[in-house]
Amino acid sequence: MRIGGPVVPMAATAIDHIPDESACPGGCRYEPKWDGFRALAIVNEDGGVRLWSRRLKPFNDAFPEVVLAVFDVLPPGTVVDGEIVRWGRDGRLDFAALQRRHVAGRRRRDLALAEPCHYVVFDVLEAGGTDYRPRPLAERREALERLLADVPDASLVVLCPQMRDAGEARLWFEILPAQGIEGLVVKAATGRYREGKRGWWKVKHRTTTEAVIGGVTGSIDAPQTLILGRYEQSGRLRVVARSAPLTPATAQAVAALLRPAGDEHPWPAELPAGWAGGMPGAEKPTPYVRVVPDLVAEISVDAATEHGRWRHSVRYLRIRAELRPTDVPKGLDLE
Repeated sequence: MRIGGPVVPMAATAIDHIPDESACPGGCRYEPKWDGFRALAIVNEDGGVRLWSRRLKPFNDAFPEVVLAVFDVLPPGTVVDGEIVRWGRDGRLDFAALQRRHVAGRRRRDLALAEPCHYVVFDVLEAGGTDYRPRPLAERREALERLLADVPDASLVVLCPQMRDAGEARLWFEILPAQGIEGLVVKAATGRYREGKRGWWKVKHRTTTEAVIGGVTGSIDAPQTLILGRYEQSGRLRVVARSAPLTPATAQAVAALLRPAGDEHPWPAELPAGWAGGMPGAEKPTPYVRVVPDLVAEISVDAATEHGRWRHSVRYLRIRAELRPTDVPKGLDLE
């Protein structure tokens, strides 16, 4: 084998539109952008399987059922790239279930039986003694389809769908968020697999909505990001998002409207880890400044949610001075 150890996977650059087929050398290929854990699977010449994260951390202990599925369907001397995902009972991708697997420790094997994950494969780097990394995507795709042609429908290893028509891809783009899929990845048919390099595009489905400004990081005079909330049906104001960093001009305009809050504010003085973005337990508590929660902000959000919050940073668009906090949708409703 040419690939004996972990590989830094190829990456994508975010763009705001779906390009036409002519935008890519040799034409564009469109694939779903899965909301899961990126993983490369290496099956060595003895049939041993290793799963590696995009940060080169081993995944074998966290996803033993995926290891077994890869062993069952991929021949020795194979390296593929894909995404580990978990479909919930409602048919949507469940990222929170993946997080449970990642930190479950001794419960991982029990969860592997109760909440099995799938491995969606979208590229092949090596197979049958051939190094496919220098080959164009179109050729790699043909090799991947041959490799997975006889995989049974019940397998946890799944071939990623791929489209060539931009019109059909745009239809996909509108439909897929209902399944918890974030958007599309766009690739050039003639493109090589470039380890650790950005050569693909990703387009996330975004929706405009509103939230209440309940706090800021930085200072009230120079806010860096916004901590945003929404009311639950019970009447409790809950943290649901954190904005991307504000531009200096935006920060100055928002600061002029903020008022410091006292101890009657419904949120704690320091936000626990995971409340304002990021994986719970993977970061320190977030220091911030509480403000009177009477300002409504218009924001742009993507489809990724967990634990009743938007997982990724949202984009601040403007203040909606004509709206009251009670006018904002409840929970994560977008209507």
